[in-house]
Amino acid sequence: MSDAAEFIDEALRRESTWIRAEEARARLGDGLRQYGSSIGAIRGTVRDALRRHPGLAHDEVTALSSELWETPVFERRLAAIVLLQSNVHLLTNTDLTRLEGFVREGRLRELVDPLAVDVIGPLIAGLEGQPRARADGVLDRWAQEPDEWLCRAALMSPLRAFRAGGGDWEAFVRRATAALDAAPESGGEADVVREAVDAVLNEVAKRRPELQFPSSAA
Repeated sequence: MSDAAEFIDEALRRESTWIRAEEARARLGDGLRQYGSSIGAIRGTVRDALRRHPGLAHDEVTALSSELWETPVFERRLAAIVLLQSNVHLLTNTDLTRLEGFVREGRLRELVDPLAVDVIGPLIAGLEGQPRARADGVLDRWAQEPDEWLCRAALMSPLRAFRAGGGDWEAFVRRATAALDAAPESGGEADVVREAVDAVLNEVAKRRPELQFPSSAA
């Protein structure tokens, strides 16, 4: 384990409580282990790690994120997301392959949504030209994937941009329509996708009511 990953892991363990671990297990299920560290402790730990290891370059940040993610512990995986969020300016369209793997393995709203909203969306918003076109193509593919969590990530990714008055509305409508057409009528998979569409539409309705989603696609 790298020095940075070891520091983060040890700090998260120190900040853990069995009560929070039990609460997290009840909320998240048994798919991952839980240390029982608070969200504040996770953010503070990543911040401290970046102070101890200043000037991390792209490859070091992405390697550390994979190292944290590899161990199936919820707090470590959330720390990987916070790390990427703090360094999203270093990421490029080629990092979507790694992030796709994280989404496929995450399979929890508590992991997939911050990955989509706080990492994938800002990453893509910062791209231009050919890298942006390639990234948009990746999201188009995700929206048509049978994996409902990839669909959710594609749909949730522009949420911050829409909140800020930007975002590609036509691309969202295209992806949402494709995802809803492919989703089953009801059940867990449908809920994962429809929740994402509703989350974006609710935000848009509050801030940009002039944008209308086709009623036939809803």
